[in-house]
Amino acid sequence: EVLVGLIRKGLENNYDLKIALTRIERTRAELGYTKADLLPNIGYNATVNSNENAFLPSNASATLSWELDFWGKIRHENRAVRDELIASDEGRKVILSNLVNDIAVAYFQLRDYDNQLLIAQNTLLTRQKAFDIINERFKGGYVSEVDKAQIEQQVAIAEAEIPAAERQITYLENTISILTGQMPGAIPRGKTNTELQVANTIPVSIPSVLLRNRPDVNQAEMTYRAANERIGVAQAMRFPSFNIAAFAGFANNHVSDLFNSSSYLQNASASLAGPVFNFGKNKRRVEIYRQIAEESKLNYQKTCIIAVAEVEQSLQNVKKYKEEWIAKNKQVLAAKKNLELSEARYYNGYTSYLEVLEVQRSLFEAELSLSSLTQYQLSSTMQLYKALGGGWN
Repeated sequence: EVLVGLIRKGLENNYDLKIALTRIERTRAELGYTKADLLPNIGYNATVNSNENAFLPSNASATLSWELDFWGKIRHENRAVRDELIASDEGRKVILSNLVNDIAVAYFQLRDYDNQLLIAQNTLLTRQKAFDIINERFKGGYVSEVDKAQIEQQVAIAEAEIPAAERQITYLENTISILTGQMPGAIPRGKTNTELQVANTIPVSIPSVLLRNRPDVNQAEMTYRAANERIGVAQAMRFPSFNIAAFAGFANNHVSDLFNSSSYLQNASASLAGPVFNFGKNKRRVEIYRQIAEESKLNYQKTCIIAVAEVEQSLQNVKKYKEEWIAKNKQVLAAKKNLELSEARYYNGYTSYLEVLEVQRSLFEAELSLSSLTQYQLSSTMQLYKALGGGWN
């Protein structure tokens, strides 16, 4: 529940997610802006001039202008912005799935270093007790100074692990604070990584249709579609544009007579404008957008290949980390038993302390490795969740 709470806080406060939302709203506004170009523009104009001999008389009028979209320039632009809006929303989903993954993985790493700190503290306590015993035996002349120097070395190794783990804990707490949009500080703890359960309902194979859930794949596709629509815009710019305009209002040199029926004016007109010769500029514009679309297509294909590879790798990681954890756990249990026997043999004078040191070192490394593997198991499950764009259901 602590981890779920952190993820919820991240979804509410994360600044990257907020930035993505503002980007979506901007694109939505741009879509409304381009849609308006399909409709006529209606405006008004008024001028009051007290000089009756002025070149421009006083007037009050309404105007209408409308560009007829014969070649689909505005419609293509409209569809391009719509695709970009969808791409922006998919980009928000990319940030969302990354955020959930990043918070969870950082939390698992934090709990891993909490456990490593506990292992180091317990190991230091055990070695300190052993040092006290051996030091007393050294003073009594029962063991050589070599045994004392060896245990001192092992105490120092365990001591060095403690500040290293504490440094990583602080770094990860700050990382989670940034991801959840809050000031750096202590992060609440829930269950240990060992107490957390890895999902056991993960399928052994994933149908490729699930890749449609990946927002980065969808984002690349919509970006490609938008680029194709922009080719249509560039093509339409090679042809003439048609405009119609209308004017209705009053105009008179005398302000007092402005709204007399004799002052009423109206007019309607149509215009045609288009390129004749511009040294291939419009043709080159079309070619530019064709190449942009080609680049978007290749990026889309690359994204699909990466998606498949990430899913395959994540499935393999989930499976192999589990197998590795089982083997490493057996090693830890065996090393603990071996340490008990070696210490008994040493204190009864049947072996040198070198054997005990080797077993202690092996157990310490195995416990740290098992702690890391527990974190890797949990993190690999989250990475599979991310690789599938939000789960495998």
